[in-house]
Amino acid sequence: MKIAIFGTTLYAGVIASLLAECGHYVFVCDDLEDESSFFDITEQDVLSTLAKHLQSGFFKYCDFQSLPLDIDTYFFSFSHGKEHLALDVLKHLSERTIIHPKLMVNASTFGLHGTEKLKQILPEDDWVYFPDIVQEGQALKSLTSTGKVIIGCQNLKVQEKLQEMLRPFFPRPQQYLFMPILDAEFTKLGISGMLATRISYINDLAVVAEKLGIDIANVREGMTADNRIGTSYLHPGAGFGGANFSHDIVTLSHTVARTGVKSQLLEQVWDINEQQKELLFRKLWNYFNGDLKGKTVAIWGAAFKQNTSSTSHSPIHPMLAALWSQGITVRLHDPQALAEIKQEYGDRPDLILCENQYIAAQGAHALCLLTAWKQYFALDYEKLKYDMLHPLILDGRNIYNPEYVKNQGFAYMGVGR
Repeated sequence: MKIAIFGTTLYAGVIASLLAECGHYVFVCDDLEDESSFFDITEQDVLSTLAKHLQSGFFKYCDFQSLPLDIDTYFFSFSHGKEHLALDVLKHLSERTIIHPKLMVNASTFGLHGTEKLKQILPEDDWVYFPDIVQEGQALKSLTSTGKVIIGCQNLKVQEKLQEMLRPFFPRPQQYLFMPILDAEFTKLGISGMLATRISYINDLAVVAEKLGIDIANVREGMTADNRIGTSYLHPGAGFGGANFSHDIVTLSHTVARTGVKSQLLEQVWDINEQQKELLFRKLWNYFNGDLKGKTVAIWGAAFKQNTSSTSHSPIHPMLAALWSQGITVRLHDPQALAEIKQEYGDRPDLILCENQYIAAQGAHALCLLTAWKQYFALDYEKLKYDMLHPLILDGRNIYNPEYVKNQGFAYMGVGR
């Protein structure tokens, strides 16, 4: 097939790389956006796959005028807030001499009725909704390892077209769950809401466990041993983030509110998470009895999760605001996100960006871990004790053994421990 992809999301890049890998001819057209790069991607496996197929001829960047007229499928993957760009693309397509109907795949994060709004521009085409299910940090794996994909489409002939396009990596008919488009859009929001609820629930339990002198790590192990519960999204920590995930929760909450249904659960899930992002600051405040002015705090991790450079809705933002409000200087390290932090906050004397995690700890009165990057797991305790002004570790992801850390001469504070 010849497939045109519009949008600069990570999902667009993943789909482009996988389709080209399978022998489809993929054209990425982006001249309607004034950006220097086509995809907002930092994941090296995706970038290397795209580069490989750029050489093979199965993948091609092009401007709108160079896009072939005999494209079989148009794939739209725009992030929330960029609906106008998708509509501009469709208006341009409506002016081309294309033989309709074409397969139109909406994979954008526009919420409910998003596909219907796009369909109004080209109503004669075959529209389907294919929700963005990739996870930042493991984008390719998260898509290809999916057991079943949700597709908004009820037309059998259109289903066959889509299955043929996706057959190389979803070969079995039972891997497709077809439903009406609106149902699929709501299902996508519902999945995000469920996952967020699990995270906020374990974080809420962690607060109670800590008050009772109970280690939430033991409680979690016991809970996840029950097959009805499982292990996914039950890790206590300093709060979840991510642009699409957070947007889905807000969209779902607003959708419920607009129906007139009284639901406090989603609001509480969101509130718990926002409070959780300041948990380490509250622990720091209590530890020093509010005497924080003039102190230095090292932070390891700014990205909202490991293996990504994105700081969207990351705990780093409320943490920085809280620390700066008390006159604290922050020394920050992250393997990938420093450029984004620099762009967000610019040059300021109370923010020192460090390329080495141990340099960040120099002269610090406390070390706060916000992102569970693998390079943070094994600590050089002797170096930290020598470099830090005070041996305090605030573990926002519970990656350390509390007793071992204490035996090395450090004060330790985790989440629910």
